[in-house]
Amino acid sequence: MTQLNAQYRGKNKSTDVLSFPQLSQKSEVRSQKWLLGDVVISIPRAEFQAKQYGGSFYDEMYRLLIHGILHLSGYDHEQSKHRAAMMRKKEQEIFDAVKKMG
Repeated sequence: MTQLNAQYRGKNKSTDVLSFPQLSQKSEVRSQKWLLGDVVISIPRAEFQAKQYGGSFYDEMYRLLIHGILHLSGYDHEQSKHRAAMMRKKEQEIFDAVKKMG
C-alpha cells in the first residue's frame, strides 16, 4: 500500500484504502455509470483498525469498501470540512443499510 500510495498519490506512507477510477474524464463516466474503477484495501490495516476501533474485521472491511466506492462516485473528504462531513454521513447511511441486510 505504501508503494501504491507513493506512486499514484505522491504520499510516501501506507493507507487503508485506495480507489482507482476506471475512466479519467467525467464525460466518460456519465456514459459508463456501471464502471467505476478499482478499490484496493489493506487487509493488515483493516485488521488493526478493527481492533483499534473495537469493531469486527468484516465491519471494517465494509467501511473501507464503502469509503473507496464513495471516492469513485465523486466524494472527496480532503477538499473541505463540509465535504468530509457529507462523506462521513453517506458512509454511515450505506453502512447501516448493509448491516440491516445481513
